[in-house]
Amino acid sequence: MSARVRVALIQARPVYYNLERTVTKALSLISEAAGQGAQLAAFGETFFPGYPAWLDYALDYARWDHPPTKQLYARLVANSLALDSPEMQRLREQAREHEIVLLLGINERVASGRGNRSLYNSIVTIDADSAIVNHHRKLRPTYTEQLVWAQGDGAGLGAVETAAGRVGGLICWEHWMPQARQAMHISNESIHVAMWPAVKEMHQVASRHYAFEGRTFVLAVGNIMPASDFPAELDLQEDLRAQPDAPLLNGGSAVIGPDGAYLLEPVYDEETILYADLDLSRIAEEQMALDVTGSYARDDIFTFAINRRRLE
Repeated sequence: MSARVRVALIQARPVYYNLERTVTKALSLISEAAGQGAQLAAFGETFFPGYPAWLDYALDYARWDHPPTKQLYARLVANSLALDSPEMQRLREQAREHEIVLLLGINERVASGRGNRSLYNSIVTIDADSAIVNHHRKLRPTYTEQLVWAQGDGAGLGAVETAAGRVGGLICWEHWMPQARQAMHISNESIHVAMWPAVKEMHQVASRHYAFEGRTFVLAVGNIMPASDFPAELDLQEDLRAQPDAPLLNGGSAVIGPDGAYLLEPVYDEETILYADLDLSRIAEEQMALDVTGSYARDDIFTFAINRRRLE
């Protein structure tokens, strides 16, 4: 494997809560990225089929037994992505056809078995040969997100070997969980995908801190969502109703080096694919000063364990 890897950050607008059309759009974007030589492509948090931004912008959704919210949640369930679904198979075939590693942010529906009535906020890593090599569920949905997603587990908490190097990822506020970061660091990441709804200022801070602490490249990926995509089941905040182009999610995707400095500055307010050529040999250069799993670790003082059991 080469020490140089070309990556693509797909900052895009899903076809909100329409899985079939979102997957079709994603296939086109993946093909475009591969055509530009990308060996790895990453999407934002729950791009498939859209982040529940209505948790932040709806006037009323959290009342007990609220029919519009229940209807919207049912629509999300029907359009969420199962690992063994035909839609996932289409994405896996695209990875194999273009020999590209994919990191997908998905609303995950469990097709069968215990827990199949829950949704999860997940990252699915597909290798260039189409194999699903990792599957991470967000450990703790943040604040109001607990209305939508169940808690995840440690089964996918770590980097895995892919055709593009050792790749891992965390979702949103997991980047402020010290134990989760350490679990990822000890898995020896080369490329870390930080998935966000949109990469706001503090999310940029967390992503840059992660790169510096872990001595890894970070791809911070956000989504695009205009007010016109707000679900019809709920009422949008009054000041946004007359502004269909107002950004509810405005991207902010960026690429950060293992010294914490930007390789690509954040890009806001547009659908685009960002490309970067990573020189993985830089990781060793930066580890000379700080290596939290090596020369800067004190395993004689601290102990660390991870429960990797899948909670079904």
